[in-house]
Amino acid sequence: MKLNTHAMRYLTNEDFRVLTAVEMGSKNHEVVPTPLITQIAGLRGGAGVARMISTLAKTNLIAKVPNAKYDGYRLTYGGYDYLAMKAFSKKGAIYSTGNQIGVGKESDVYVVASETGEQRILKLHRLGRISFRTIKQNRDYMQNRKSASWMYMSRLSAEKEYTFMKILYENNFPVPKPIEQNRHCIVMELIDAFPLRGIEVVEDPEKLYSDLMALIVRLGRAGLIHGDYNEFNILVYPSGQPILIDFPQMLSIDHQNAEEYFDRDVDCIITFFERKFGYVGGERPDFEKDVREKRSGDLDVQVAASGFTKKKWRELDAYRAEFLSDSDSEDDSEEDSEEESDEEESGSEQEEEGSAQESEEEEDENKEKSAEQDSDFEDDLSASELDFKKATLS
Repeated sequence: MKLNTHAMRYLTNEDFRVLTAVEMGSKNHEVVPTPLITQIAGLRGGAGVARMISTLAKTNLIAKVPNAKYDGYRLTYGGYDYLAMKAFSKKGAIYSTGNQIGVGKESDVYVVASETGEQRILKLHRLGRISFRTIKQNRDYMQNRKSASWMYMSRLSAEKEYTFMKILYENNFPVPKPIEQNRHCIVMELIDAFPLRGIEVVEDPEKLYSDLMALIVRLGRAGLIHGDYNEFNILVYPSGQPILIDFPQMLSIDHQNAEEYFDRDVDCIITFFERKFGYVGGERPDFEKDVREKRSGDLDVQVAASGFTKKKWRELDAYRAEFLSDSDSEDDSEEDSEEESDEEESGSEQEEEGSAQESEEEEDENKEKSAEQDSDFEDDLSASELDFKKATLS
């Protein structure tokens, strides 16, 4: 679905309070009962809650579920977008939105601006988009994976990408500057560079090829593998300097399939340069000799220490293994049809967050999730109304 912020200027703080109540109720309910929404919102005497629910439903921020056994609502991706935008507004990360500049298998990308007019990038993770293409052949997926909540998985994906980007930026790797992350969205620096896939002529393909291979090795020695290192996720400055983007698939060199992913990243660059520029490089980097034996950093350990736990990492890996294995070979597409958006809206029902395994580690993780959502709720209730009346972008 596409981001539409038009209705935000008309929503009150009380409307957002009710919307946040639906999000909190979704922790334990596929369809949040209307009385529970009223209770969580905590408005004095429940005044006007029915009207607010009606307003949110008309703007497709919440929705009824057909054939539900009781009166209630679920949070839509549009509502999830608005909650994230509200939080960004409070922190001063976003003041206005501009054009959509990218559509991928798992995300939408927009140009936004701060209150001072500084242009930035807003990336919204939407992991359910590809999954719905495979659900038709995998109808029992929810029986085996109770934690398959698309919004929660999208949130994990955004959290992972932001964590990696922040650590890489702090260690002087060529990546965009991360600004804020909330729920399934990331705000980052706008890079004025060209996607490698769109460049037809390179003045010095040998140097660019060498720089890209050196960057793969440098990442590996620091403890990380990009996992999706190709022409779609590399930008190039006019000077020829490469910039890395898109990190949800990044993994540790201690991963059991680390060498396979490393070799795949190397093969992607070799194949692209041969096909696009007719350039054949020299000796390819070797994982054992050039990376593992010369490891000099522990960025993968820093990621875990930052709060993105191994448990969250495993959940994302399981999602990708289950739903993205058949779609990884597809190129990013500009297609984002309304039919697919409708299917996404009707199918992305909230499931109870948590894993099927009943372990002590999982219980601790679930407590952490609840605490995060409660914190978001408290932040959102005190946030000022987001105003999009002033446009800073053409």
